[in-house]
Amino acid sequence: MSMSGPRPPPATLQTPGFAHYSVTWSPFHNTRLAVASAANFGLVGNGRLHLASVSANPGGMLALSLDKQFDTQDGLYDAAWSEIHENQIVTASGDGSLKLWDIMLNDHPIRAWQEHTKEVFSVDWSNLKKDTFVSSSWDGTVKIWTPERPRSLMTLNAHHSCVYQALFSPHQPDILATCSTDGTLRIFDLRAPAYASGPNTNSFTNPLSASMLTVPASHTEILSLDWNKYRPFVLASGGVDKLVKVWDCRMVKPGAEPGAVGGSCETQLMGHEYAVRKVQWSPHRGEVIATASYDMSCRVWNTAPPAGQPQLMYINDAHTEFVVGCSWSLYDQGVLASCGWDSRLNVFRV
Repeated sequence: MSMSGPRPPPATLQTPGFAHYSVTWSPFHNTRLAVASAANFGLVGNGRLHLASVSANPGGMLALSLDKQFDTQDGLYDAAWSEIHENQIVTASGDGSLKLWDIMLNDHPIRAWQEHTKEVFSVDWSNLKKDTFVSSSWDGTVKIWTPERPRSLMTLNAHHSCVYQALFSPHQPDILATCSTDGTLRIFDLRAPAYASGPNTNSFTNPLSASMLTVPASHTEILSLDWNKYRPFVLASGGVDKLVKVWDCRMVKPGAEPGAVGGSCETQLMGHEYAVRKVQWSPHRGEVIATASYDMSCRVWNTAPPAGQPQLMYINDAHTEFVVGCSWSLYDQGVLASCGWDSRLNVFRV
């Protein structure tokens, strides 16, 4: 990966009328992608889940094809593949619902949940506790789910405002991180919750809320975060301040005082001209991260090059609208997907 040399154009798939909100690769199939999208830029109208596959011609050029789609009554903001069923995927919707789909079936979801009171903006499936997924909502809560239960297992009052993303740690099954409109990252340990006390209280009507660490990451909204796959308690954040920041939170041990404030910023990546909407660490290289921005670009960075200063490795500026999603292939090192409000899915080699 470097900035030198000509590169082939990305493989592109257009989905007219539906602005993309997120893209994710299947953990089971190295050619399969899912895209969550919404009509009218998610402001009003229907949603659509697109299933696409990527292939390479004999010359190595990538190509994309649309395999299937599922329509919903409200916009879709995120999707996460099941870690236990290769054909199942959960979606997050603007009407506050979560839906589980089997891509081998047609038309209707196989399960649906309706607990959030506002838009569900992110969903993440644990790759350690593989029967569990988490959702985050504009209602300020984060909910833990399993597909077999009709109601959530746990609710966290994570922030007092919109929770843009919640992600399970790839290192410890009971640790998750959140980011919010309030400019903070928070880390929760699900093994040590602070229950509401008193008669007739329970974790459903009186949600759990104590974070083990709060990181004051920005004076403006934090739109995205991601755990480093190789360094426990190292996270990246991106948001309205146009910066990508790398945080080292390892000084906080499980059992520290609830609500501790800390985390040191070890690196800042500067260069995006507008808000950073998505950050994702490479699953193959611990120092490499991809970012997607409202400046219509998707970028790849080396956060720890030999020279010491973070290095911009690649810019994909093939989009014509906000770039809001990016996702690394889990199987093919250096293959990245990006999606945006231009209804365009791009897949390219970095």
